Amino acid sequence: MAVTEHIRAKMSTVPHKPGVYLMKDRFGTVIYVGKARDLRRRVSQYFHPSRRQGWDLKFNALVDAIHDFDVHVVRNEPESLLLEGKLIKQFQPRYNVSFRDDKRFLLLKINLNDPIPRFTLTRLKQDDGARYFGPFAHSGALRSTLTMVRRKFNLRGCRPLTPTDADYKHCLYGNLKYCTAPCIGNVTRDQYILQVQAAAEFLSGQSAEMEKQLEDEMKKAATALDFEKAAQLRDALEDLRRTTRKTEKFERLPYTLPLAIDPDRDVKELAEILGLPEPPERIEGFDISNISGTFAVASMVSFRFGRPDRSNYRRFKMKTVTGQDDFACMAETIRRRYSRLLKEASEVESEEPTAPNLPGLILIDGGKGQLNSACAELAKIGLNNVPIIGLAKEFEEIYRPGEGEPLRLDHNTGALKLLQRVRDESHRFANTYNAKLRLKKISESILDEFPGIGQRRKAAILKKFGSIQRLRTATLEQIAEVPGFGGKAAAELKAFLDARPAS
Repeated sequence: MAVTEHIRAKMSTVPHKPGVYLMKDRFGTVIYVGKARDLRRRVSQYFHPSRRQGWDLKFNALVDAIHDFDVHVVRNEPESLLLEGKLIKQFQPRYNVSFRDDKRFLLLKINLNDPIPRFTLTRLKQDDGARYFGPFAHSGALRSTLTMVRRKFNLRGCRPLTPTDADYKHCLYGNLKYCTAPCIGNVTRDQYILQVQAAAEFLSGQSAEMEKQLEDEMKKAATALDFEKAAQLRDALEDLRRTTRKTEKFERLPYTLPLAIDPDRDVKELAEILGLPEPPERIEGFDISNISGTFAVASMVSFRFGRPDRSNYRRFKMKTVTGQDDFACMAETIRRRYSRLLKEASEVESEEPTAPNLPGLILIDGGKGQLNSACAELAKIGLNNVPIIGLAKEFEEIYRPGEGEPLRLDHNTGALKLLQRVRDESHRFANTYNAKLRLKKISESILDEFPGIGQRRKAAILKKFGSIQRLRTATLEQIAEVPGFGGKAAAELKAFLDARPAS
């Protein structure tokens, strides 16, 4: 790719500072997100002629597709890592691999409404009345610092919501005097809350005194030639600084699904390349979202004349597939979608038989495997004649039924850009549905935080009340009717839910 004057001029304004860069194609779609310690040096490497002489086909394809770029300056490397992960999850760029799953950076939470508050780790921030710290780019440093904080402020690390005398007998934190043991009345709840609030201020950045103390102890150990202890103190000091270093809160960036420059031309060009009898008025694109075998869903997006037709988008929750099997998920989705169209056409009361409202082209997100699964289902219901292709992400290869070799188009081809827009939109729609189901599950899984509940008691309580919302309005007597929640357990569950307001 020849470096344009626009890119050359923009490069001259990029600072030598840490940050994140976003590579965009000619339609404004974000195709790659990266982080850098030095933005000017890192971004300029993409346009250096020597980098193009390598055999990395994916890198060369990325550079060929770059039409513009944006940069966002941050204060330090941890911030760039956090922002990079956030933007990759937001845009799902096709040239990124890391951070595209649903895993998030760790957060630290404390709910002061609990009977005896306890710091816990989580990956999802909820509107539950708790106070959250983070996210933290270095999970190991966070866990090390949390252990240090519990010792410094004498906080509990045990799991029970309301520890009792019986719990204290076997409590390592209490016996080692790490905890002031409010569970047995050593301190009042108000006194313990003051300890928790001091720890919260410490985690918010008020840690200079402890940093100096660790640094002094490290130097003293080194002077005494106790290098092992000095190294341990050095690591603890670094973990503390990593954890308490302030990071900026990043808002969602205002990028949207771009429109084509000339969608009508792209549709015509696509028809010529694929040898279709006419430009496809309607393209239906399918994608599967199936993370670790849970919440297997599929999406179908519709494009008319090369433009999104959102009123005809559809989504599917898998009914017959268990585990992580994208081929089977694709087969079920195709079967359900087009069997339904055939059924609707046959049920129309008319003297003349009605033809099903079939698309001019079906686009499958994937390679040979997904395409073959879809073709097999179309054949079973007698729709072999519907044009169908697969678009594989890695090299943007187009797979066609009966063709041994995939078709590769120039990355500046309008036809390929149209297919990419359909594929990316189906991917976004599938992930949105998957995330919605996961969030619903999470809202109902607040019970998982209730100490010692177990799957059997959780199933029993949800079967009785149907949802967390109805459980919140239940009386103590109604909760106590559920097997396993008699007496004390019912009161603790009620207190647990009352301390976590509904979001």
